Amino acid sequence: MGVGIIGINRFVPDRVVTNKDLEKILDTSDEWIRTRTGIEERRIADDDTNTSDMAYEAARKALEDSGIGAEDLDLIIVATVTPDNPFPSVACMIQERLGAKNAAAMDISAACAGFMYGIITGKQFIENGDYKHVLVVGVEKLSKIVDWSDRNTAVLFGDGAGSVVLGEVSEGRGILSFELGADGTGAKHLYQDEHIIMNGREVFKFAVRQMGESSVNVIEKAGLTREDVDYLIPHQANIRIMEASRERLELPVEKMSKTVNKYGNTSAASIPISIVEDIEAGKIKDDDVIVMVGFGGGLTWGAICIRWGR
Repeated sequence: MGVGIIGINRFVPDRVVTNKDLEKILDTSDEWIRTRTGIEERRIADDDTNTSDMAYEAARKALEDSGIGAEDLDLIIVATVTPDNPFPSVACMIQERLGAKNAAAMDISAACAGFMYGIITGKQFIENGDYKHVLVVGVEKLSKIVDWSDRNTAVLFGDGAGSVVLGEVSEGRGILSFELGADGTGAKHLYQDEHIIMNGREVFKFAVRQMGESSVNVIEKAGLTREDVDYLIPHQANIRIMEASRERLELPVEKMSKTVNKYGNTSAASIPISIVEDIEAGKIKDDDVIVMVGFGGGLTWGAICIRWGR
């Protein structure tokens, strides 16, 4: 049995904050932000929109795409570092709103790598035969923990949610291999102390190395070569980090997802948001071999090689 994605969708807030808008409140410029990060604008949720609201909208639409009902869900996993409250979990909150009365529910915290951790956790339950359908949501309202006076971090982050339904897929399709990892010695380089605190230089070095290594590792674990990869979906943190991963795999520019320009770094939501964008643009097709790779605070990382299709 193959385990793969049988439903997917996303939600982003309506409010667009451009680099020009940030010029008005920070000592920065559109050119400075674009050349260093690739970001042109980001979506910011209003005060009345909580993390659970965005998670619910993405989850509801992913369920519709999957064709199964909420009562058919066995487990809900929400990856987030910005829950509405420490408890109850966002997963429990959306379980109630979805009407998923038969589903267990929990949040996990792995920062920007959280979606990858959620996918692989859900995969194990299905492969073991314990569950049939798992909902995984990556969602963040990072705007509520950003220091809007710090130009080094305020320009980077955005809000949003992406969700997938995992289930059995046809032979040859689904998750082919994965890698999850962590290095707690790097925790001091990216953490929250009321606001997001980041040592950009150290995080950059870690990300460039680890994203490239993990991408190569999952390709090899799947018994494939770089030439077999049709598309790369890196965590949308910084265009220079993303480009380094693409170059490590020797892929042409058109084979790498790029949504960082529109949404900034949405942490656990960035990869599923990108997948939806690329499907809508016709860049992802059935039977494509796709590598998804991300890194985050912890420090954490994760990569997945998947053959697309239901």
